Amino acid sequence: MTQNHDKILIIDFGSQVTQLIARRVREDGVYSEVVPFQKAAEAIRTMKPKGVILSGGPESVTTDASPRAPKEVFEAGLPVFGICYGQQTMAAQLGGEVEGGHHSEFGRAEIEILTESPIFQGVWKVGQKYPVWMSHGDRVTKLPEGFEVLAASENAPFAVVADEEHKFYGVQFHPEVVHTPQGAQLIRNFVRDIAGCRGDWTMKAFREEAIERIRAQVGTGRVICGLSGGVDSAVAAVLIHEAIGDQLTCVFVDHGLLRAAEAEQVVTLFRDHYNIPLVHVQAQDLFIGALEGVSDPEVKRKTIGRLFIDVFDEEAKKIGGADFLAQGTLYPDVIESVSFTGGPSVTIKSHHNVGGLPERMKMKLVEPLRELFKDEVRVLGRELGLPDAFVGRHPFPGPGLAIRVPGEITREKLDILRKADAIYLEEIRNAGLYDVIWQAFAVLLPVKTVGVMGDARTYDHVCALRAVTSIDGMTADFYPFDMAFLGRVATRIINEVKGINRVTYDITSKPPGTIEWE
Repeated sequence: MTQNHDKILIIDFGSQVTQLIARRVREDGVYSEVVPFQKAAEAIRTMKPKGVILSGGPESVTTDASPRAPKEVFEAGLPVFGICYGQQTMAAQLGGEVEGGHHSEFGRAEIEILTESPIFQGVWKVGQKYPVWMSHGDRVTKLPEGFEVLAASENAPFAVVADEEHKFYGVQFHPEVVHTPQGAQLIRNFVRDIAGCRGDWTMKAFREEAIERIRAQVGTGRVICGLSGGVDSAVAAVLIHEAIGDQLTCVFVDHGLLRAAEAEQVVTLFRDHYNIPLVHVQAQDLFIGALEGVSDPEVKRKTIGRLFIDVFDEEAKKIGGADFLAQGTLYPDVIESVSFTGGPSVTIKSHHNVGGLPERMKMKLVEPLRELFKDEVRVLGRELGLPDAFVGRHPFPGPGLAIRVPGEITREKLDILRKADAIYLEEIRNAGLYDVIWQAFAVLLPVKTVGVMGDARTYDHVCALRAVTSIDGMTADFYPFDMAFLGRVATRIINEVKGINRVTYDITSKPPGTIEWE
């Protein structure tokens, strides 16, 4: 799909924020892919990138078993940009030295620019100091031949280094995180000016190429698409329908774990607005019955995923058979389903069938969004004409309210939570904060407390509220509601929702890593 676009290859050494590097590159209109270091040599041959970025990672270059970049990276004549561990392994592999036991740096630091360089063009000036985000225990102590120091910090004398002749650059800090204020521009300089990539990877181009690829893959076959009620599956369905029309049938499984009125909204959008063939499966009894007595959140996920497959299989038979099952798998699902060591992840993204479908199903997967990040899916949705009210929805993982009710699930608990959640979101919208907040939801905690309401003593549930902001979808911080807002929401929930007598607000933050809050 990307054969006509310039590309950047990102080699993953296990950093929690490797995805952010890919996002920064794509934000500038250049296509990028992340591959584990073991598959990097093959990726250089097949992908034919114009530049390579080496990610950070948790290992120490000083140990024999630590990962390395394949020699093809440095022999292909490509510009290379090493970040943190990426800088260290580049230095070690090219004849320099890396040592542990020096002063570690974690968090904010200042670097001083010592020498002019294309990597600093329009960003940093010689003799000035700039804030960056460090996260390292080891550091480079001797540079390979041909390298020079471009910037230094108090505890990292080789904070930025380069072999300008070969276009090899290395930084000890993390330019991809928002805590390095001008880091995105630094990455842009490498991608656009040093690697020479055009910024021609747009959603319009993606849409056109995706339609061609869907048609080539499906041919005259039949496709069923599993709608979850969320943005990803909806965008996938509309894109596929644009490609193959009535060869697509959408299957919306109402599993009883959706938010208030969501089922009606999905049916109205697809049947009335887009006129897409839609089968609405009322499967509340099946799912809630299977979850009875289940407390472990991962077992809940796997149970729900298994039942989804069973329902899709049954519906495919009813419509006369389907050749393909479409779903809204995203690029983070693909990356996170395989660890940086190449083995399958046990728990991450278990609600997606990233690895394929069960053999008993005679269908192949169609995953038109598997190259996109969440924010890119929203842009594609708007490109396809989906209403802003739908495209702008907060993320809501496939298991739905099942993971918002810690402990055993009952219909009563789901009803209580659904009402409280609806009030919370209504007040957020009334305050004009819905689009400011990245994700907000209510959780029904697995505890009860004693309270007094009027002249009566109560013994009811505790409801927790969460709201987080995020710029990059990888790190998050709690939204600082004022007390008047929280008081108004709490009063409404306690007065209007029977079964809740206490409301609390969660002010924890999410460090770098997966954004999915559960």
